[in-house]
Amino acid sequence: MLLMTGVVVAVVASRSEGDKSTATKTVRMVIGSEKAEFFADPDVVKALAAKGYTVKAETSGSWAMEGLDLRGYDLALPSSQAPAAELAAKYKVRGALPRPFYSPLVVVAHRNAAGVLAAGGLATLDAAHRGTLKMAAYLDAARDDRTWQQLEGASKYGELTGTLYLSSTDPGTSSSGALYLAAASCVANGGKVVASDAEVERTAPLLHKLVSVQGAQQSSTDAAFRDFVSGAGNPLVLVYESQVASLLADGRQPDDLVVLYPDTTVNSDHTAVPLTENGSAVARLLSADPALRKLEIRHGFRPQGVAAGFASATTYLKQQLTGVRQAPVPTSAVLHELARRARGQRGTAHVR
Repeated sequence: MLLMTGVVVAVVASRSEGDKSTATKTVRMVIGSEKAEFFADPDVVKALAAKGYTVKAETSGSWAMEGLDLRGYDLALPSSQAPAAELAAKYKVRGALPRPFYSPLVVVAHRNAAGVLAAGGLATLDAAHRGTLKMAAYLDAARDDRTWQQLEGASKYGELTGTLYLSSTDPGTSSSGALYLAAASCVANGGKVVASDAEVERTAPLLHKLVSVQGAQQSSTDAAFRDFVSGAGNPLVLVYESQVASLLADGRQPDDLVVLYPDTTVNSDHTAVPLTENGSAVARLLSADPALRKLEIRHGFRPQGVAAGFASATTYLKQQLTGVRQAPVPTSAVLHELARRARGQRGTAHVR
């Protein structure tokens, strides 16, 4: 598996000069990049400082964390349960791992692209900036190497050319890319989780198409989403709902943005792996502190057990995830194997 060469971006969430609180314990964390803005938010810094903690957070691809040396860190916070379970096994962390908040995977689309998908039967639109991606229909189009030009109405838009595909992150290093394979493989496997060698063999050719058509992939959803918002790259990009919600919370409501919820998706359960007692304490605060839970919602994350108050910008986002099926996620071994096969590498491990 390809790994990032160390932790490459530091987000130092220290106290501002005007903050006279008495944080006395520094907690070193490694986090998925999509949480960088949350931990850098001055209000989050103050809320943690009020409880006696200063956080220094560094970012990494969630799967890449497994290849890092986390001695000296207090907490790892990858974007899903599978890499968290790998880290817990590696560092002999026992007990249930806290899952303070989650975010479903969504597809951000430019308005013209969303309209063409709807006209072609691959999506439905139920609000000005919101709709549903029909995963089975999209995967059929991917199997057939369908191009934008083959869809009704695409000829009117010069930017819609070439093969139709979703841009996703590298499944070997990034949680969102791996979870995309989990959702796609579930649909391709008749709605069942991939759990055997035979099912890996059956679904791998399609997953390889989904990844190989993209060429070089980003290592994080943070970079992919920034590129999309700036107008660069592919017209369809797989990101976390939280990234869209955070953009909207900042007062930006792009008229060209449509959020498509795949009718079969995977929720990204941000899962904490406490490596020290201070790390455990911060994980508990993220799960239970009312002030931090409100800030999690502000940044677009869905705290466990909370629906009310989320997604005030309902022309873009769903408050309730009705009509969205949560796909089961394969075991870590199977997910690693699917990622290898999707990237054109023959697997060496037998999953069953």
